[in-house]
Amino acid sequence: MRLLARIFGNALALLATQVVPGIVFHGDALQLLFAGALLGLFNLVVRPLAMLLSLPALILSLGLFYFVLNGLLLWAFSWFVPAYSVDGVIAGMLGSLVIALVNWALSAVFGGDEKKKQEE
Repeated sequence: MRLLARIFGNALALLATQVVPGIVFHGDALQLLFAGALLGLFNLVVRPLAMLLSLPALILSLGLFYFVLNGLLLWAFSWFVPAYSVDGVIAGMLGSLVIALVNWALSAVFGGDEKKKQEE
């Protein structure tokens, strides 16, 4: 059940990134759900490797390179989903901020009980 919720959350976040100029999704709901699942898989496999490889840049920039890395990863993600288009790293950086805000809001609304359940 949590997996489906994460896929729907990722799909909703990807849909919300269209407020950023340079990000366009032109597909149907099934493609959006597929993109949400692929984004979750992308974050599970590619993000840790990218973080490890960019660790020196993250340390030297005191963590600011994290925003650039997120933009690059969202831009690279758009290569694998033909219906999702990101026009450059700046749009990817802004889109990743939108994704973070949507995921934060969804976890604040729907995920608050998980911490209480784990404590019990």
